[in-house]
Amino acid sequence: MDGVTVLIVDDHAGFRDTARLLLEHGGWRVVGEAGDGPQALVAVRATRPDVVLLDVNLPGEDGFWVARHLAADPDPPAVVLTSSRDDAGYGQLATEAGARGFIAKADLSVPALAEMVAG
Repeated sequence: MDGVTVLIVDDHAGFRDTARLLLEHGGWRVVGEAGDGPQALVAVRATRPDVVLLDVNLPGEDGFWVARHLAADPDPPAVVLTSSRDDAGYGQLATEAGARGFIAKADLSVPALAEMVAG
């Protein structure tokens, strides 16, 4: 999946930096970052990424809200929700919001993300 474009949405710059390094080292191309829900919607429309790595807990509108809005687009990106909280309940909520699924931040890896995006 080399060359896959990704937008990282998280309110913590440190996590965005870490995720960027991880994904770019794995051959993916990070095309942008956003720190909250409204910024995420603008950034997705500006960059048209293949994948959006989307934090559940954002200031203002949460990741589920963003995922639902993106799912309503005619050609939506693959959305994968993430959180520092490893909560099994997020998987079902992610699916209901139109996301491909949920990966805990501690479990984030290129293979795990690729598997979720492909499936």
